Amino acid sequence: MILAIANQKGGVGKTTTSINLAASLAAMRREVLLVDLDPQGNATTGSGIEKGDSPYSTYDVLIEGLSVDEAKINVESAGYHLLPANADLSGADVELLDVPEWEYRLRRALAPVNEQYDYIIIDCPPSLSLLTLTGLVASDGVIIPMQCEYYALEGLTALIGTISRITGKLNPDLEIKGIVRTMFDPRNRLAKEVSNDLIDHFGDTVFHSVIPRNVRLAEAPSYGVPIMYYDKQSRGARGYLALAGELAKRLEQKD
Repeated sequence: MILAIANQKGGVGKTTTSINLAASLAAMRREVLLVDLDPQGNATTGSGIEKGDSPYSTYDVLIEGLSVDEAKINVESAGYHLLPANADLSGADVELLDVPEWEYRLRRALAPVNEQYDYIIIDCPPSLSLLTLTGLVASDGVIIPMQCEYYALEGLTALIGTISRITGKLNPDLEIKGIVRTMFDPRNRLAKEVSNDLIDHFGDTVFHSVIPRNVRLAEAPSYGVPIMYYDKQSRGARGYLALAGELAKRLEQKD
């Protein structure tokens, strides 16, 4: 199962969700590959890998045609494999336009390794760029992290429109697999109102598991480890373990 973690609005916990969902699924004894498709490379550094340490990156796979097996790294401390990103990826949006059928470049690169993994998690950039489009075209489903605030609802509408267009033209199998509420503070009245609106509108598409606003969760990336290896007892760690369990139950029951 290839899952894009996507939201064109920044600051909603997209990379945090990518890292910690990958680590939680790996802790559940699933084979996981995390693909860093964001030129900022935050999923790479958040996994404890310096962006300059790896000889290859997602850029080499997309532009140079390197295989995923050659470019990936085994992140033993987190339990998953990582296709890292670095600054080279920042120019890929322009360079992709010169690649024949660029929309399918990542999809075709992941095809040979798909059977090796139970889950491939793609951390998309916080924009509707060509890189994000390649991630969505490569995926079986999308998980949308969303902060429960007014402007996030506007961004969600735009993203759903993009997913609909991709489904119609480039990837008919793409589905929204779930919306996850992040940085949630139950004491905030607006957050509760937006949360209720989401459930009213999207029903079971909204995960029951909620990721709380949590200081330990915010600290973990600076130490280069997922939250469950930084503070397993924290509310953030428990939230992502619950999310991973709910996701696996939702997807694997269908299989």
